[in-house]
Amino acid sequence: MSMLHNRFKQDLLEGKPQIGLWMGMANAYCAEMCAGAGFDWLVIDGEHSPNTLTTVLSQLQALAAYPDVEPVVRVAWNDSVMLKQVLDVGARTVLVPMVQSADEARAAVAAVRYPPNGIRGVGSALARASRWHRVPDYLTSADAQMCVLVQIETPAGVAALDDILAVEGVDGVFIGPADLSASMGYLNQPGHPVVQATIDETIKRIRAAGKAPGILYADKARADHYLSLGALFVAVGADTSVFVSALDNLAASYRPSVSGDASAAAAAKDRGPY
Repeated sequence: MSMLHNRFKQDLLEGKPQIGLWMGMANAYCAEMCAGAGFDWLVIDGEHSPNTLTTVLSQLQALAAYPDVEPVVRVAWNDSVMLKQVLDVGARTVLVPMVQSADEARAAVAAVRYPPNGIRGVGSALARASRWHRVPDYLTSADAQMCVLVQIETPAGVAALDDILAVEGVDGVFIGPADLSASMGYLNQPGHPVVQATIDETIKRIRAAGKAPGILYADKARADHYLSLGALFVAVGADTSVFVSALDNLAASYRPSVSGDASAAAAAKDRGPY
């Protein structure tokens, strides 16, 4: 048994755009439904969804039957213990929120690498990632397959972007439009011209540095715009929003008087970047 190749990481290195979906339902059955839709990557969200290590594990197990889809686990925080645990249950690509300095980026990279290159604890005999020691070269080959994506979502992060991009081991930088707009003083206004100009410039800077830019935005025209600027991993929606929107539209189609004549459908269509 050999270490599985991280196709998602390789595609980013080769400049191939990857289209993804956010998953917040914290359920393996739903995750498998998403896996068959044709996306390149799926985020198992541990920051704003009710995921636990066990639910992350069950979703990774469900997605294992779909090798063309890369699971990306967003941890709740830039914490070496959290990162160690999601790696041991099988994550290869991690998304680390609220990175605002080069030191924080270096900490994230160190957490996913074994000594002497990092601080990841060696517990592979207990780990699904190594197939419980059935992958004989796991400890020596794992580092090369790990993909580290860090999130820039504050003015401080944008200001430190060049330093963050210079950190070896950072494969991509993800822009969080909701938190970025809020921290810039435009709460719930990710489409504000000032925010959009910042996002556009940030994408260009990330790409110019030879790293992969990423973002989540549900509006197709805006997502296409980011792709045209060079964004390489773009999430175009969330399972929760897709589900809620479909429910609202279905109910409204049968009960327009209750829904406020199409107001529910209109609200469901515009839920911001998520």
